Amino acid sequence: MITPDTIAAHVASVRDRIAHACDRVNRDPADVLLVAVTKTWPAEVVRAAWHAGLRDFGENYAQELVDKHAALADLDGLRWHFIGHLQRNKARNVAPLVHAVHSLDSARLATEFGARALAAGRTVDAYVQVNVSGEASKSGCDPRELGEVLTAIERCEALRLRGLMTVPPASENPEDAAPVFRALVALREAHGGAARLPSLSMGMTHDLDVAVACGATVVRVGSALFGAR
Repeated sequence: MITPDTIAAHVASVRDRIAHACDRVNRDPADVLLVAVTKTWPAEVVRAAWHAGLRDFGENYAQELVDKHAALADLDGLRWHFIGHLQRNKARNVAPLVHAVHSLDSARLATEFGARALAAGRTVDAYVQVNVSGEASKSGCDPRELGEVLTAIERCEALRLRGLMTVPPASENPEDAAPVFRALVALREAHGGAARLPSLSMGMTHDLDVAVACGATVVRVGSALFGAR
């Protein structure tokens, strides 16, 4: 059974991993935001995680986000992050509910999402998902299209450009993700640096240590907090 105490112990373990990764590269662990990935977990698990001290939660599916947002509206300070592939016709459901969207991958999607956020009276932190590895199965814009998507976000008054996101290819060795993470850092430098793109959303349970060492400011963690689905 997942309880606040169990989750709190897992949170401490994950934060310890983040701290050790930061120590390796002389970074402040406070600069790394932990987003708890709760896709497919029921609202009761999110509530338990909130009681354990977590405030930032990532969802991958629009309808699941809508349902949990309604069920957990009483939790003060809870911030929703949409981290999954987003179709344009779902922007109207997601934009009014989230603190941040990590998966904008085209100028058209950014424009639609921004319009929906504006209509809802919201300002949303926006990340561009980049398909750094070029995998056909991965979402994200082609690195050559990144500039166009960034410009589209900056034209939307309801979107606050925060940074870039990527998902590396699956691998048993976490270090295999390092070239992808370093490539995302290089893309940031090529498009205005940290002044324009202060945040990098990269790293999950398997490879968060590598991501943090490479410069991640947001890690999206599920199974290390809640166990296998």
